[in-house]
Amino acid sequence: MSLVQLSEPGQTHEAKKCRGRAVGIDLGTTNSLVARVTDGQPEVIPDAAGRRLLPSVVQYTPAGEVIVGHAALAA
Repeated sequence: MSLVQLSEPGQTHEAKKCRGRAVGIDLGTTNSLVARVTDGQPEVIPDAAGRRLLPSVVQYTPAGEVIVGHAALAA
């Protein structure tokens, strides 16, 4: 699979410095993950605890707080 370079009309020189980088999000019904490609090398981005796979769970508390992933699954 190849990456496609997208650019906006009137794109500045600074935006062109980001070439060769991409972020992908896999929003699954059970689990999700986020990965990036920098200089052609893929890497799944871990959460603060080092886990790379995030449960696709969201919890909204009565106080308006949003909890996602493992913490929402445990609640």
